[in-house]
Amino acid sequence: QVQLVESGGGLVQTGGSLRLSCAAPGITFSRYVMGWYRQAPGKQRELVARISRDDSTNYADSVKGRFTISRDNDKNEVYLQMNSLKPGDTALYYCNADGTWGNFWGRGTQVTVSS
Repeated sequence: QVQLVESGGGLVQTGGSLRLSCAAPGITFSRYVMGWYRQAPGKQRELVARISRDDSTNYADSVKGRFTISRDNDKNEVYLQMNSLKPGDTALYYCNADGTWGNFWGRGTQVTVSS
């Protein structure tokens, strides 16, 4: 059973920054599209950012220009740099690996932005 492990969440003030990390042991990391999703209380899980095997990226409109996704295939890790955080970014952030060999999730890391 593949389990992704997120870290880096926390409590930050409006305008602050956080960097999330996701470790993906047990998979051939470079073969997967990696993504970050989030789910706020009472809302559906939504895509935040995704990075493909060729390092192409796409972002939710709400985070464009503020968040940056990147990956390190040697370390089997994916990152989400979050700047200019807003209270609306408060959510549980999940890492996802999507590929021909399966679709895997982490348990999430909480990000809370205070006003």
